[in-house]
Amino acid sequence: MAHNPHIKDSFSDRGSAPTGAASAYFSAEKSGCTSCTQTIRKIISSWGVRLGVLVFWLAIWQIVAVAINQDIVLTSPIQTIQTLFSLAQLREFWVSIGLSLLRIFVGGALAFTAGSLLAFLSFKYKLVKLLFEPLISTIKSIPVASFVILLLIWVRTPYLSISISFLMALPIIYIAVLEGLLGTDQKLIEMANVYQIHGWYRVKAIYLSQLMPSLKTATSLAMGFCWKSGIAAEVIGLPTFSIGEHLYNAKVYLDTPALFAWTLVVIVMSVLGEKIVMWLVSWAATRLEKSCS
Repeated sequence: MAHNPHIKDSFSDRGSAPTGAASAYFSAEKSGCTSCTQTIRKIISSWGVRLGVLVFWLAIWQIVAVAINQDIVLTSPIQTIQTLFSLAQLREFWVSIGLSLLRIFVGGALAFTAGSLLAFLSFKYKLVKLLFEPLISTIKSIPVASFVILLLIWVRTPYLSISISFLMALPIIYIAVLEGLLGTDQKLIEMANVYQIHGWYRVKAIYLSQLMPSLKTATSLAMGFCWKSGIAAEVIGLPTFSIGEHLYNAKVYLDTPALFAWTLVVIVMSVLGEKIVMWLVSWAATRLEKSCS
């Protein structure tokens, strides 16, 4: 029986098509895997460098502590970690951290809200700017210790760290937002006037999008100030169940390992708190960009 050449060619074409598609698919998969591998290697390399730096400074700390050989002057990192684990088994440890975090975050949130609102009003009305500029400059110039002593007269101890965090972060947010508004591209404002873009959409599409870079930097800086000033206020005011109270007690009783352990807690909480706040700001910025597109 004779074979039809057309049928043979047809089957040949059908067989070659999937082969080409499969080749392209596997090529794309290979390039994707290569890209993922390179990304993972970069992350591991970055964290490896950081870990190496951390180990270096811990080794220096350990060497100096062993050389001094006086725990009351300088405790070793090993003893500090051991003390930290001992403290972590106490309920009071976690309650103190939680309440200190709450007070400082409340103060920072109030500063962010009030500073942004005052900056928008100052941008809109020159009279508001003239009225609040001296106040912001005064707050920015007064040392934290002076504020704490003054507020001890006016404010109850549990609210002291909230007030100090608020006052320390307020000028940073106010100045950043106001400068960002004043530096808004005039061409965008003219375009909004031509197309009659007003109200909340104008604020969202033009002003907030222009503000975000400077606002992120200011928020990071403000959170650092909030944390340091808030803990300093707790050390002076000694509110019950606070990190500052435990730092003060460790100093009074010459409990250097506990002092270093609580200081380590302050550092870790400061870094984590800043990361959380910056993530929230970035998330809000992303949502804003999507709503404007």
